[in-house]
Amino acid sequence: MNETLKETIKLVPDQPGCYLYYDKEGEIIYVGKAKNLKRRVYSYFHKQHDSVKTTVLVSQIEKLEYIITDSEVEALILESHLIKKHKPRYNVLLKDDKKYPYFLITDEDFPRIQVVRKKNLNPDKGRFYGPYTDVGAMYATLDFLKKLFPLKQCKTPKFSNRPCLYYHIGKCLAPCQGKVTPEEYQKLIHQVELFLSGKQTELLKQIQEQMQKYADSEQFEKAAKMRDSYLDLQKTLERQKVVYENTKLNEDIIAVLYEDGILAIVIMMIREGRLIDKKDFTYFVDNIDKTEYFETFFRDYYTGLKLGFPDKIVSKELEEIGDKSLYEDWLKIISGKKVTINYAKTGKYRELAELAIKNAGNLLETAKLKKMAQIRDDFNEVGSYLAEKLHLSNFPNRIECYDISHIQGTNTVASMVVFQNGLPKKTAYRKFKVRSTEGKPDDFLSMKEVLSRRLARLGEPKWEKPDLIIIDGGKGQLSSVMQIVEGMGIKVGKDGIDFVSLAKREEEVFLPHQSESILLPRDSNALYLIQRIRDEAHRFAITFHRERRSKSAVGKKD
Repeated sequence: MNETLKETIKLVPDQPGCYLYYDKEGEIIYVGKAKNLKRRVYSYFHKQHDSVKTTVLVSQIEKLEYIITDSEVEALILESHLIKKHKPRYNVLLKDDKKYPYFLITDEDFPRIQVVRKKNLNPDKGRFYGPYTDVGAMYATLDFLKKLFPLKQCKTPKFSNRPCLYYHIGKCLAPCQGKVTPEEYQKLIHQVELFLSGKQTELLKQIQEQMQKYADSEQFEKAAKMRDSYLDLQKTLERQKVVYENTKLNEDIIAVLYEDGILAIVIMMIREGRLIDKKDFTYFVDNIDKTEYFETFFRDYYTGLKLGFPDKIVSKELEEIGDKSLYEDWLKIISGKKVTINYAKTGKYRELAELAIKNAGNLLETAKLKKMAQIRDDFNEVGSYLAEKLHLSNFPNRIECYDISHIQGTNTVASMVVFQNGLPKKTAYRKFKVRSTEGKPDDFLSMKEVLSRRLARLGEPKWEKPDLIIIDGGKGQLSSVMQIVEGMGIKVGKDGIDFVSLAKREEEVFLPHQSESILLPRDSNALYLIQRIRDEAHRFAITFHRERRSKSAVGKKD
């Protein structure tokens, strides 16, 4: 730590605000917020960090700046702004949030409705509603809106003296030819906004009143159109799941699941007691960053929300973030209304959270299948990348991974899983009953035994030579295995076998006889593949261990 940085740290006040860390190139590498700046900044430089990322970050800090705010909620808002502006490399950044579309109601005398992407959210263009994660459903909604509400379709009139085809087929009111007054047209726009905001009950009421007015004034053709719109809207509402009977509750239910490097987030939107939409989001993240990612997502999503805020947000995951009162204050500022947070611990909220979790589980499985299909199709590229980054001597066509499972050293078992060209080869999976450590938990010794037994069978039928063996564990586990490998005279490297270990906490990859670990990019297919292999070995070992425990329990009863 340089002297200037030391002196700056001494000057940091006991007040809320944001802090910015710079590297030696003068680039902002991290932005954070704090209720107490002095305490937060001090913690970076005067304590051990569990996270490798934080340790590396601290080692690169050359300069510190801070901005004092009047409150913690102001610091939260400022932090989001600074992160978006500077995109610091050590802050969690959601890379694909621009892909989700929004509806735009244009700011024209006679507005149109369009679909736009987030990067085009210019408030001068009009009012936005979104985001929508299901593009197909969004365009189906657009078709329904055009059927229900005959809004202007063209930016400029196609003809100077007559309406275009859209007017003649009932898809436009021809405001360009004075066929509708600005007041009547604005009523139509207001109804579209009610629909997009989930206020269908109020919308139905307005349409019914309008229909009655047309009927009373003997404008029967217009009354018939209103009746058709009313019936179409009613059918749509009947298809929406009723969550709360006879209520007008407006809530967002959020569920988050993480597995195999994939973070799946589902938001179920309940408006007027009905489930009107479900939004799905997937991100590839490190396990250690799961809560940080969700907090970033939560802030980004609600900062960019253009659909109308709920009255309540229900989510178990928000409890991990904490700061409930802070985020309720923040939500009040950005929404202009009171929004409460519930942790889904009791009654109906727990049931709704479980429903959201089921949906998140389906989303997670779909994302995993897509990812594995991509790896299968691109395995030459993925394998070459692995070989380069992990300094492998062989192309990893056949990868084996091992895991140990036991409870206090009893019924110790091991698993061997095999992936061929990026896909599981279940006929080659093997189970091992570990004999050397019964009654005394020793994962190192167990792994030594299992690898000795497996490597002794090299060349036998159904025991093909692997190109790469992955050990579930850290540097110590790998060193222990390499003693056995070298003692058996197994050829390592070119035309032999490559060995690596994968430590779960930071997903660090260790190589034999090297102290420094390798961190693969968190969104890379290569990291996802070895995580998937490691997790499959873990699953297979636990399943076998449960089988053994069950048999032991039955034996004791007999």
